[in-house]
Amino acid sequence: MLTPLEKLVFLLLLAASLILAGIGVRRIVGVIRRGRGQPDWRLALRRAPAVLGQTLTFSTVFRTRLVTSFLHGLVAWGFIYFLLVNLADVLYGFLPEYVFLGEGLPGDLFRLGADVLTAGILIGMLALLVRRFLVQPDSLQTRETTLLHPRARRGIRRDSALVGAFILVHVGARFVGESLRVALHGGMDPWMPFASALANVWQGRSPVMLAAAEHVAWWLALGTIVLFLPYFPISKHIHLFFAPINYLLKPQRRSIGELERLNFEDEAIEQFGVERLEQLSWTGLVDAYACIMCNRCQDACPAYATGKVLSPAALEINKRYFLNQEGGRLARGAASSQTLLEFAIPPEAVWACTACGACVDICPVGNEPMRDILEIRQNLVLMQNQFPEPLQAAFRGMERSANPWNLGPEQRLAWAEGLRVATIAENPTPDVLWWVGCAPAVDARAQKTAQAFARLLLAAGVDFAVLGPEERCTGDSARRAGNEYLFAELASGNVETLNRVAPKRIVTTCPHCLHTLKNEYPAFGGNYTVVHHTQLLEELLRQGRLQLARIDGDSFTFHDPCYLGRHNQIYQAPRRVLGEAVGPFIELPRHAAQSFCCGAGGAQMWKEEEHGAQRVSQARMAEAAASGAATVAVGCPFCMIMLTDAAKELPEAPQVRDVAEILADRLPGTPAPPTGSGAPRL
Repeated sequence: MLTPLEKLVFLLLLAASLILAGIGVRRIVGVIRRGRGQPDWRLALRRAPAVLGQTLTFSTVFRTRLVTSFLHGLVAWGFIYFLLVNLADVLYGFLPEYVFLGEGLPGDLFRLGADVLTAGILIGMLALLVRRFLVQPDSLQTRETTLLHPRARRGIRRDSALVGAFILVHVGARFVGESLRVALHGGMDPWMPFASALANVWQGRSPVMLAAAEHVAWWLALGTIVLFLPYFPISKHIHLFFAPINYLLKPQRRSIGELERLNFEDEAIEQFGVERLEQLSWTGLVDAYACIMCNRCQDACPAYATGKVLSPAALEINKRYFLNQEGGRLARGAASSQTLLEFAIPPEAVWACTACGACVDICPVGNEPMRDILEIRQNLVLMQNQFPEPLQAAFRGMERSANPWNLGPEQRLAWAEGLRVATIAENPTPDVLWWVGCAPAVDARAQKTAQAFARLLLAAGVDFAVLGPEERCTGDSARRAGNEYLFAELASGNVETLNRVAPKRIVTTCPHCLHTLKNEYPAFGGNYTVVHHTQLLEELLRQGRLQLARIDGDSFTFHDPCYLGRHNQIYQAPRRVLGEAVGPFIELPRHAAQSFCCGAGGAQMWKEEEHGAQRVSQARMAEAAASGAATVAVGCPFCMIMLTDAAKELPEAPQVRDVAEILADRLPGTPAPPTGSGAPRL
């Protein structure tokens, strides 16, 4: 099809394009190498089959925005197939008589796939461009109050337009070229129904004109690839490669919230936390290239949803555009010209994060903006001694009294007065060690949960004990607030105690304690079997050790705590227990993995919430009230406190009660619980 001169020109242009693209790729590799740590390539081998299936099905994309996801799928599935199509077209240009995959069924099926997927790409891309440039839904916008790199504000639409134009010209020209070839060879190919339909338009044209037009279409289709390749490394399109890389090589973690242990004993380490882009882990840098700028993390973020300046999407997009701007100097080993707080995320946004994990969970390409934010907090606290003033009281309480309420250890068992609750000193080898936690031990409202759970354990005849005065805060709030040194001290002390006690199994009513004991203490030498109290209650109900009296009355709904659900994938146990106690209950619109945060996580419990349209807890309680349920069941003392406070501001608000309280009300001989709307007052 091509003349010898055209073949030479094409090869020269392709070589030049690949060289320019290679320079961009080399810069990216240099940037990623600046990050902390090294990838474990053994993970890629183990994960390859699952990641291949995930990439081909786009299962992570289809979790939300089903119509938009399907349109994206049409484009993406087509582009994967076009790796073969483009190879076939190049061979056709250089070897006109060559038939890709040969004559017969293999070649016919290949042409059918190319024809159908070509139509899918064009339909999907046109619809997506209409959505972005004409419909312009809120999900594609970022509020002006949110920090977005100036180049990103201008560049997102430009980048989308360039990528969209490339796809339409490349695929469209190829589609037209195929229709011209069909018209040139008889006007109908049953294996290419869409190209054959367009071929009818060319009927009656001279063969010379059809051949010349097909020639032009070939150059347009393949020429756009040659032109686009140098732009590819700085375009959003590069997520095609980095999304699978993210899933293949992301470090193995026990949960999405597990953080790395910092080494305070190595005197050679001068930097803790992250101040500049190059101080991120290598995965944090890969995240910037994998980001598809879809804003799904922004949609899921409780801080952004309630009017705060935080947008996890803006953080990743800002990183990406800054890397396009300064990637060369970073790859050469120089320091970035600005800190992350200067170009990527303002301090107010850093402290607005509730560490709920919604952004990490929903991201279709495996990005972890929450991790970046927590590492920035570490730098602010450990290196710069900058943090919201109210956190000082919580830090002081954990340092002096081993709990953020700053109550002495002698008060850890005050809640159990009148109950037969043994300490580990009295029962050294229990079947279950109950890690009570700070809130259930010292907070007046949360103590009712502890008392209810104790009654349930006693009624079921469980052999359990508590640490009592030996128990200290797990340090969750310290770690999420960036005070890693304080967390390390608390963790080391608790691990020493627990390893001495050697518990067979630990149960806790606090998901934050569950997460820390189960997922973060192994780095400190503490490996334990840890369950949530709803899991143990489910087990006791299944074994018939708890007999409940069904009480007809108010309707219920359940609020999934972030650190129970998203962080630890415990969704069914609390639902089964609640269902056993009250029967069918109402599911909130946002539940399970899509649950909306109560606003307490990320150490928000101990500070004033950043300015916004409303508090996170208010938004969640309003959703619960709108469900019509008379009682909101929870499985976390922090959720209990936050939602109870939010309920006080509504004239007709549901009660907020822990699942254990609801079950304890149904033990034989227990007085009937209060009914009706209205939250209990502290």
